[in-house]
Formats: sequence, structure tokens, C-alpha cells
Amino acid sequence: MDPPLDWARWFAVALPVSTISILLIWGMLLLSYRPARSPNGDGEIEIKHIRPMREPFTHKQWWVTIVCLVTISLWCVAHEIEEYVGDMGIIAIIPLVAFFSTGVLKKDDFDHFMWTIVFLAMGGIALGKGVMASGLLEVMDVIIRDLVEGLSLYAVVMILSPVVLIISTFISHTIASVLLVPIAKEVGSNLPGNHKNLLIFITGLICSAGMGMPVSGFPNQTAATQEDDLGELYLTNIDFLKNGVPASIVATIVVSTVGYILMLAVGM
Repeated sequence: MDPPLDWARWFAVALPVSTISILLIWGMLLLSYRPARSPNGDGEIEIKHIRPMREPFTHKQWWVTIVCLVTISLWCVAHEIEEYVGDMGIIAIIPLVAFFSTGVLKKDDFDHFMWTIVFLAMGGIALGKGVMASGLLEVMDVIIRDLVEGLSLYAVVMILSPVVLIISTFISHTIASVLLVPIAKEVGSNLPGNHKNLLIFITGLICSAGMGMPVSGFPNQTAATQEDDLGELYLTNIDFLKNGVPASIVATIVVSTVGYILMLAVGM
């Protein structure tokens, strides 16, 4: 963004939008799954009180906490240190080296890593790379510009939002943002008042709202591979379609309405 967005304005928009979206989606999931209902339909499930742990942190727990915080901090400033570390994936090697070299993780832990998630994630990235190499990005750029030519800012937001949501549902959110943020920036630069930062912000948030497929981002990929004690998957593709698609639409509406108002309020 130019000028860069500070943390205060980011939180002023992202926190209310995220909170509203989470509460609405939580309500949808409660209606869909009715978790309090017992499996046989007789009465409701009672959750027993869990006693909180009061044991102090061990040296190993402190080590894991410190390494995780350092890794997350480096990810936050990855663009500033890119010339020293290269890709963000290099930073992700730090906890692997730190944990395996000190015995926190062992060979058996490596064997039990959920490699299916890695393959799902890399598949989404490969699909995104294919879209970039195929020239589809340039075609989309032309189509979107033709769609929004001569329209008001909010009309552009209403057209851009579903386009971003659909694309981010089928490929990695990171790759979707790489594809779509430059288009949003170009479209915003050509609007009266130069609202490119607003369109970039909205595009980035909606890229995270795609939840309709098992491959829609790392959280979905992780959830899609969870199994019970018998090796049966907890969730199927139907679960993602039945709940993920409505949740994606709700989150997108919140971003393009509440988020849009908040962005204008903070001067974007």
C-alpha cells in the first residue's frame, strides 16, 4: 500500500470485521450441527467442567513458546528482511531446526506429520502458479476493468467482492491475494479520489473469506484431514459446501459493508 497502512488502522477495521463475521458464522454452525443434541436425540449433552492446569511452565514449554514467537515475529517483518532470508518458507525452517536439534521433536514425530495437508497446500500453490503462468491474470485484469469502468467506488466494491471470493475459494488464499491485489490496486488507481488502498484492503480480507472447499486455505486443509479413532473423517466435501459456502458469503458481505464503512472512517 502507498502510503503504508499502520497497525492502528489495520486493527480498527480488521478486528470489528473479524468479530462480527466469527459471531455470525458461529451462529450458523450452531444451527447446522446443533452440538448440544445427543447422538440418539434424547436430551442434550452435558459438558463436564474441566479443571484448569496450574503447573508451571517447564523449560521445554518455554523453549517452544520463545521459538514460536520469534518465528511469528520474523514472519511479520518478512518483507523488510527479504534480502537476508529470501522466501517466508526459509523462516519456517527455524522451528524445525530448533525443535529437532534440541530433542523437543523426534524421528517418530516427523513420521507422524500430516503430510496430506502439505500435499493439499502445495496443490493450491501449484494451481495458483499455473494461473499466473497461463496468462489468466492479464485476461482477468482486462475483464474486471471493463466491468467497473465508469462506476462509483461502492459499485466497484460490490463487483470485485464476489470475484475475489470465488477465486479464493478454489486456490490458496495467499496465491489468490498475489493474483488479485495488483488488479485491485490498478483499478483503484483509476478511480476518482485514488482509493487503491481501500480496494487492496478489501481484497486482502475477502481472500481470507473463501471457505467453501477443502483446499480453501490452510485451516480448511487441516480440518479436512482430521479423523476419529476409527480413521473416519469428521468432515466431508458436503460439510464444506453446506456450511463453508454460506459462511464465505456472510464474511464477504460483512467485509464489503461494515469493513467498507470503517475503511472510509479511517481515511482510506
